[in-house]
Amino acid sequence: MKPTSWSATARVLALLAMLLPVAAAPALAQSGDSTARILVGFPPGGSADTIARVLADKLREELKRPVIVESRPGAGGRLLASLLKSQPNDGSVVMLAPDALLTTNPFVFRKLTYEPADLVPVSLVAEFPFAFATGAETGAKTFADYVKWARENRQAANFGSPAAGSPLHFVGLMVGKDIGVDLLHVPYQGGAPLVTALIGGQVSAGINTLTDMLEMHKSGRIRILAVPGAKRAAALPDVPTFAELGHRQVIARGFFGLYAPAGTPAEAVAAWNAALHRVLAQPAVRERLAALAFEARASTPAELDRMAREDAAIWGPVIKASGFAVD
Repeated sequence: MKPTSWSATARVLALLAMLLPVAAAPALAQSGDSTARILVGFPPGGSADTIARVLADKLREELKRPVIVESRPGAGGRLLASLLKSQPNDGSVVMLAPDALLTTNPFVFRKLTYEPADLVPVSLVAEFPFAFATGAETGAKTFADYVKWARENRQAANFGSPAAGSPLHFVGLMVGKDIGVDLLHVPYQGGAPLVTALIGGQVSAGINTLTDMLEMHKSGRIRILAVPGAKRAAALPDVPTFAELGHRQVIARGFFGLYAPAGTPAEAVAAWNAALHRVLAQPAVRERLAALAFEARASTPAELDRMAREDAAIWGPVIKASGFAVD
């Protein structure tokens, strides 16, 4: 597939630019009394599922119709992205999706069964920081300490990530290149096994979402040394960014967005967008997401589309240089 196949999306966004200034919420409410669904490509109980349920609880008030969450887990959300094409495009279905579906997957997977144009952007939902951490094995209390240890222990210098081919995998490659150490990548089946391995000393470092590392950092069982975001994480204001430490090439972010199936009417997309803006402005919602280390932030469809394009432009060269690809 071609990572740049966005033309259908661009046409929808042009129409939305005219529709969004209108108070759009009633348009969706009037489309019928049927239940609206938020699809999630990850198991119940995870961060994506939790966010979706927080949204659903408030969106039903804004949309004046029932809103439920359906989990369709599998392949890091890729299965759901493929299934989205077969879902009704009448405005009754949206998908909560991580950035990787559009930013890294097109470069990693040779046989993706969906195209970027299959996912019509609705709004950004939340941004979340990644984190670089080490366990007791290295004795590092700062990132400079870890760099010194890694350069002196190159055979043992490695890093774990929750999945091969994930953005976190490639953040690790960025770090290794920037510090001049060929860090060996050790993939795990999810964030929890990675953190367990980090605590047990099976890997010298780990790169994960801050959400999955925060509690173990606070308990002292691992130590988060740096974050690759453009700014410090609100949940850990004392932890520096890589850029602050002089590693300006190590920058990455994660985000969740809401997407509709291709062919969804622009007025229905605008209705979801308007409702989501109101929900994400509510203090209780912002506080709930902040407790999970997510920053609630709505956007226009065009802004979400632009974010995905910008991040794809960053990840593409990194992934191609790594030579990593799977079927």
